[in-house]
Amino acid sequence: MIAVSHLSKTFAGARARQVLNDVSFDVARGEFVALVGESGIGKSTLLNLIAGLERPDAGQVVVDGVDLAALSDDDATALRRTRIGFVFQSFHVLPYLTVADNVALPLALAGRRDAAARARVHRMLADVGLDARGASMPRELSGGELQRVAIARALVHAPPLLLADEPTGNLDPDSAAHVIALLRDCVKRNGATALLATHSRTAAAAADRVITLTARGVDVRAAPP
Repeated sequence: MIAVSHLSKTFAGARARQVLNDVSFDVARGEFVALVGESGIGKSTLLNLIAGLERPDAGQVVVDGVDLAALSDDDATALRRTRIGFVFQSFHVLPYLTVADNVALPLALAGRRDAAARARVHRMLADVGLDARGASMPRELSGGELQRVAIARALVHAPPLLLADEPTGNLDPDSAAHVIALLRDCVKRNGATALLATHSRTAAAAADRVITLTARGVDVRAAPP
């Protein structure tokens, strides 16, 4: 599902800084993988490169059989809309839309506004335990509930790949454990692949594999710690 080969990235400027240096790893279809490492090591940058939001200085990223370097900006946008779901630490739930309309957003962007799309939204809300909150506004929800909205939105269009950047960073330990369990359950039930950048030991313990990003590259463990 994901093949990263000899990836390097440096941010230019008055104080140029190399964030990634010769990083290589694969994530197989159906895996739930945790990406860990100290703050500033490049986890978010790596997710952005895998999503095609940034371009590497060297190396190759292949997602679901597609070499991102071969894509135009429009094609990369289309790939993100159809094949990739995102869950962010800060939720990115739109405050002026209802919960149901937030979850429906990826479907609406794909031109899907029919009864089947509405049914899909309802099923996803039920999957995350928010089937009674579809008409609510985001301001009426707790942090844990908002993260569940973000999970439902990321998976509603059944993308084969889910990328999550510190999805529990703003949650208390109990809510974080619940969200990780819910995220893993939803990913596995939908037959998706997931890569989570996280500092959470709970998230790492729930993973099929743990990839540790270091200044020297990556350390891949076949089993959770």
